[in-house]
Amino acid sequence: MQKKIGFLSFGHWQAARGSQTRTAQESLLQAIDLAVAAEEIGIDGAYFRVHHFARQAAAPFPVLAAIAARTKRIEFGTAVVDMRYENPLYMAEEAAATDLIGDGRLQLGISRGSPEPAERGWEAFGYDSGEDLSGADLARTHTELFRAAIKGAGIAKADLKMTGMSGRLAIQPQSAGLPERIWWGAGTRKTAVWTAEQGMNLMSSTLLSEDTGVPFSELQAEQIQLYRDAWKAAGWQHEPRVSVSRSVMPIVDDIDRMYFGARDGSDQDQVGYLGGGIARFGKSYIGAPDVIAAELAKDQAVLDADTLLLTVPNQLGVEYNAKLLKTIADHIAPAIGWKRAELQIA
Repeated sequence: MQKKIGFLSFGHWQAARGSQTRTAQESLLQAIDLAVAAEEIGIDGAYFRVHHFARQAAAPFPVLAAIAARTKRIEFGTAVVDMRYENPLYMAEEAAATDLIGDGRLQLGISRGSPEPAERGWEAFGYDSGEDLSGADLARTHTELFRAAIKGAGIAKADLKMTGMSGRLAIQPQSAGLPERIWWGAGTRKTAVWTAEQGMNLMSSTLLSEDTGVPFSELQAEQIQLYRDAWKAAGWQHEPRVSVSRSVMPIVDDIDRMYFGARDGSDQDQVGYLGGGIARFGKSYIGAPDVIAAELAKDQAVLDADTLLLTVPNQLGVEYNAKLLKTIADHIAPAIGWKRAELQIA
């Protein structure tokens, strides 16, 4: 298994003391610059979370297209787009266009999404979920149409007078290979099985919206195994990809110590309530690089996944986060089987 690592940014901005991303413009431009810096370091992916009605990343495709144009090798994508809010056909056009600009490097994570600041906010975007209070069915309906569109399905009836043909027209442009680079963010073991049955890659984050009393890494490893078993049973012909997210904060100098040196319990699993149910949150990895490397090498879910997404404190700015990623690349990631990618410039 070829292990990949990428960073995951939530794209926060706030005019607060110490923030290096005080405006939306700074957050957007720094996202692009960090992707460029990550590629130079040898990191494999640049991923962005999507939220609405909040001061953090919302519209991903302009940023992803800019990254596509300024980089050569690094994957770029989302983790995840909330499909309750999306126009599936417009999104299909944007995704294909962005993938073509990036020469087939888009890795698009989608899902129902997590709880948002707005109550049933997708309805303000024009999408009615009726009695479906969480919008779960709406998200899956949008996903079905989106995936059909990027596969080239006929969507709209052709106008015979305009086209000289009958039948149905596909969304344009199309980007070959994009349908196999769609990921679903699954928060439970059951949803992971559904994801495999649909033929999508699996994204699993730093929380699961269920708890069996075992450590988070073990519960997530079980989720991954159930996904792979379901994938095999479904008979898909291509190999799936699986990503997990972790918060990794190596401490190598006084600046790191100032930001992350205080232990507040984040280095232990947490159990709490989310969306009306019990959820288990994975621990953060904080400390000396060699200690973190040894701990990650024992994290079964990290070992089982082919891709590790590292959540970054984007409000600390590009320079700090590039340093953080380089420390991880140099001193931590090799312990889980990762090898640095080399940028080849023609």
